Amino acid sequence: MRTPFLCSIPLLATAFLITFTSCSVGSEGPIEHQLQKVLDQGIKEYDARGVSAAIIFPDHEVWTGTSGVSHETVSIKPGMLFGIGSITKNLVATLTLQLVEEGVLSLDDPLSKWLPAHPHVDSAVTLRQLLNHTSGIYMFWSNQKIWDDLKKDRSKIWTPEEVLTYIKEPYFAPGEGWRYSNTNYLLLAMIIEEATDSKLSTEFKQRFWRPLGITNAYLSIQEDIPDNQAHVFGDNFNNDGSYLDLTFLPRASHDSIIYGSGGLFTTAEDLAKWCHSLFEGKVLEQQSMDQMLQFVDIGFGLKKRGYGLGVELFLRRMGSGEKAIGHSGGEIGSSTFMVHLPEHHLSVVVMMNSFDHKCSAAITRRLIATVLRDLRVLGTIPFIDPFFLWCGLISAAIFLMVNIGIRKRKKAAKKLE
Repeated sequence: MRTPFLCSIPLLATAFLITFTSCSVGSEGPIEHQLQKVLDQGIKEYDARGVSAAIIFPDHEVWTGTSGVSHETVSIKPGMLFGIGSITKNLVATLTLQLVEEGVLSLDDPLSKWLPAHPHVDSAVTLRQLLNHTSGIYMFWSNQKIWDDLKKDRSKIWTPEEVLTYIKEPYFAPGEGWRYSNTNYLLLAMIIEEATDSKLSTEFKQRFWRPLGITNAYLSIQEDIPDNQAHVFGDNFNNDGSYLDLTFLPRASHDSIIYGSGGLFTTAEDLAKWCHSLFEGKVLEQQSMDQMLQFVDIGFGLKKRGYGLGVELFLRRMGSGEKAIGHSGGEIGSSTFMVHLPEHHLSVVVMMNSFDHKCSAAITRRLIATVLRDLRVLGTIPFIDPFFLWCGLISAAIFLMVNIGIRKRKKAAKKLE
């Protein structure tokens, strides 16, 4: 049966809203069942291997959930470790700010105060510019030669000084732009160890893990990573189409070049505990938090986001329209999101043992939307991204005009008959 045109408009609008809103999970059943359903549906939809998630609610209650497998028939378990990649930057930034509080460092300190000169590295760059990626310093792993060289001996432990020899010309003068660069956090880790006369892993343990009761966090190369890791798979950077279990293959060369920019391993629950403690004010003084949350604008218009001192301001759709901060990260065969909603005192962590940011981001958004609905912050349709809303409205307008034109032509043709 043909649908009258005017009746089709509401149907199109409904279809549009369903298509372009955050994925909604039914509100029936206990919140725990709804959250588990998000995990199960997420890895099925994206054909992912496995996921581990943790949520800390406004009342400080903790939920953990898993779905899928680590390897073969071994299921993902809540206590499994994942490489969190660039979320490590958030820890390095926090440690830097603690040292600023103690008067050991200043955000205005230039590199020249702490480190010798290196080719293509402007010694006038400040710690603040390293922290918020406005230094302009070249990202060392954008140089293909470093990948070619590290594959020659995967068991070699690279020194930071060796890594810095792969730096090329800067992207721009300090403070004249924004460009994400792991080199910034390599330099920060070097400065921290110079200023404290201690290892980065030791400072993490003494300042963060012990005081916060975090028992499953390890910095690769400087600490041994226990065997209870979620298995990860890939081609080992060979770009040859192979698919191997890389979990326990030699990887020292890779792990040593990421150092302070991405070397931490932890569990979903312990990362959520870190996230909640930091953004709920238990780690830094308020003045330091204010500094951390001064964001450099990235993008423009409806797609504007931000980057502070080791923290991301996510697009609005991540928090279903609510403010969402934190960090994302990827490691060999893994993808992680750490998100905090400050206005709702909610922390969410999602870890996957596959390098699929689309899947981990989607699951994170859906978990957040589910919790916010349960807290009665959201209605049935949690959030419509304005970009997609305008696209839909424009499409509907075009569709309407085309159909009106067709109807007019048909009427004119009938009159000629």
